[in-house]
Amino acid sequence: MIEFSVILPAKDEADNIGVLLKEIDSALAASRYEVILVDDGSSDATAERALIAAKTMQGQVSVIQHALSCGQSTALYTAAQHARGELIVVLDADGQNDPADIPSLKQTADKMKSHHFCVIGHRQERKDTAWKRFQSRVANRFRQAVLKDNTPDTGCGLKILPRHTYLQLPYFHHMHRFVPALVKRMGGEVTSVPVNHRARLQGVSKYNAWNRGLAGLLDIMGVLWLIYRSRKPQIKAIKRSQEF
Repeated sequence: MIEFSVILPAKDEADNIGVLLKEIDSALAASRYEVILVDDGSSDATAERALIAAKTMQGQVSVIQHALSCGQSTALYTAAQHARGELIVVLDADGQNDPADIPSLKQTADKMKSHHFCVIGHRQERKDTAWKRFQSRVANRFRQAVLKDNTPDTGCGLKILPRHTYLQLPYFHHMHRFVPALVKRMGGEVTSVPVNHRARLQGVSKYNAWNRGLAGLLDIMGVLWLIYRSRKPQIKAIKRSQEF
């Protein structure tokens, strides 16, 4: 059985993907794992570089290519649908998340008692620009005040959660930013773990103030509506007729 399915959304990350895959292989050397990389309409050699790196890795690497870019949430959802592991590890492909933190998140995941849960990283000493850190700080405070997800850094790309949990989350554009709140909506448990954060060495970020600002506000209102309209039944008993 596959223990981990590492799902990677990647767009134009040819200069980062080979190094990242080798780091994943090193971090999970003692585990049974696979990598599902979704190339979200890249115009560079992201897929080709990934397949070259895969030749020296212990785990299987599957590369799925979107004909056109559909966004990070859609890429992750595609990857999750093709994953076979009991646990899904979500990781950004830009190299800013450190795969060496995955075992630490797994140790915390092993202690979770809920059927649904999410262990998410909390980035320490962030290497982003001051402007980007300011945007993130404001967004996190507003999101926590509205959604009450008790997550200090929902923007961290590094997460571990059960595959069955991920596939039951409501899918929508940008839903990857609200995974903790959506897991709590299901009655699940969410906890944060301090993780390393690294500077982007190659390529450019796919986000700006616009798609983090107004679009994020609309998304928060949508998630708030989902939470308000959700109902979690408490099962009193299950009775079945005699089986033949």
